[in-house]
Amino acid sequence: MSSETIFLFDVGNTNTKIGFSTRNEIGPSFVLPTDPGGTADSWGLRLLEICRVAGYVPEDIVGGAVSSVVPPMNPILRSAVKRFFSCDLNFFPEDIKLNIDNRYERPWEVGADRLVTAFSGRCISDSENIIVVDFGTATTFDCVVGNAYMGGLICPGVLSSTKALSSGTAKLPHITLELETNVIRPGKSTADSLNQGLIFGFAAMVEGLSQRLSDTLGGEVELIATGGFASKIAEVCRAIDRVEPTLLLDGLRMGWFGIEE
Repeated sequence: MSSETIFLFDVGNTNTKIGFSTRNEIGPSFVLPTDPGGTADSWGLRLLEICRVAGYVPEDIVGGAVSSVVPPMNPILRSAVKRFFSCDLNFFPEDIKLNIDNRYERPWEVGADRLVTAFSGRCISDSENIIVVDFGTATTFDCVVGNAYMGGLICPGVLSSTKALSSGTAKLPHITLELETNVIRPGKSTADSLNQGLIFGFAAMVEGLSQRLSDTLGGEVELIATGGFASKIAEVCRAIDRVEPTLLLDGLRMGWFGIEE
């Protein structure tokens, strides 16, 4: 079983991350724009090219695990993998059940990505209470106590906030999200003020909300950050205990192979 290679798909509102995995490790990954207007053939051909670049042939792939928050993408990917790789995709949590107790009031409303990252965080942490912060299209906080998913928060995302500022104000300069220093200070230019406001603003949001959630959950909390801006925010955010860039893909891997680390 350790030689089996599977696709991993993290289908988000903005981008789709495509990775490869065996039982023991995550392989290379690639990011494409999420395009539900594409066809099974167009996606299948892209996947063939990704396999070629990553050093795989279609016969290496035995299946795929998918977390998707874009339902129109699901039949497209399913058909693409079936036609070009002669294997099936399994979607979380419909096809593969996660070993985590979903305490959401309406469990079916939880995004697959949030459940998978909560499960993955639970698998890698020994702390009783954990909060997973995912810096994606939205910034989400997901709380786990013991083996129970307790729900969380959904806040604006770094990139969506940046786009909102850029599109709504004609005179604003291009926002790079690059800091000259990790110490906050009054911005000396409009660009500097914007970059500091976004990065330190999101860091302060994480610090404040995680503390309030910790008070509600009771006891110490380990905060795990993931998503595209996790490393950048973690440089200036005291609340983040660890950064796990492949947390969701690892959750897909562990769920597919039945691993509870």
